[in-house]
Amino acid sequence: MHSSIRAAIFALAVSLGGLATGSVLVTTAQAQTALIDINSATLAQLDALKGIGAVRAAAIVKGRPYKRKDELVTRNIIPQNVYDGIKDQIIAKQ
Repeated sequence: MHSSIRAAIFALAVSLGGLATGSVLVTTAQAQTALIDINSATLAQLDALKGIGAVRAAAIVKGRPYKRKDELVTRNIIPQNVYDGIKDQIIAKQ
């Protein structure tokens, strides 16, 4: 009986947002999955980034692999202003 009451209270707390830990875990997981790896992303994934069209997406793929995401600028693949707009959305995994 006590376990069913505890389960009901827990379910109510979760549904009311009373457990901030659950929210933090979901937010962190969503942020990690939102990053696009410039070393393995598809043309469509790259093209979806602001300021990256089909031509720049193809140039990113052609220039692989990258050790660091800022190599997109140092190799003159995209301009600094475009990089500044997407740098928080990309990663260069190795």
